[in-house]
Amino acid sequence: MYKFLKKKYKKIGILGGTFDPPHFAHLYISKIALKKFNLDILIWIVTKQNPLKKKPYLSTKMRIKLSKNIVKKQKRILVRYLDDAVKSKNTYNLLSYLKKYNEKTKFFFIIGADCFINFHKWKSWKKIPELAKITVFARPKYSTRALNSVAAKKLKKKDWKYINSKKINISSSLIRKF
Repeated sequence: MYKFLKKKYKKIGILGGTFDPPHFAHLYISKIALKKFNLDILIWIVTKQNPLKKKPYLSTKMRIKLSKNIVKKQKRILVRYLDDAVKSKNTYNLLSYLKKYNEKTKFFFIIGADCFINFHKWKSWKKIPELAKITVFARPKYSTRALNSVAAKKLKKKDWKYINSKKINISSSLIRKF
């Protein structure tokens, strides 16, 4: 078992993704989430492959290394790879795994508005709020579609929160174009 799972935290934030590559907008929303929700820690969960996206440009090892480099000065942000331990790349399975070791912990699952648009296509998406509060961060050009998405209409208001913070116009796909 991982060392961080042995500690008993009251609130943990989870920012999952391929981080292909990681960038400072990931760090920016992580810092906001830590403060806004008074999180004990926030964990970047780097996944090998997003089931809804094409194969990552960078290797998993390189994405983990780059992620750790970005957060190295942040005491409350960890970077972890858990696909092998969880035996899945699906969010529901990941959160179930984490909840098993931290039953009393309140989890906050952090995603961008772009991901929330297709949230209804995720495995067991309606059950994710049973394990974590869904926290959606605004992204340029995606807010309207996210707020009118299937998930926004079908999930209970208490199960998710929209954070309209300063939008940073940077994304992993934009970085890869350079």
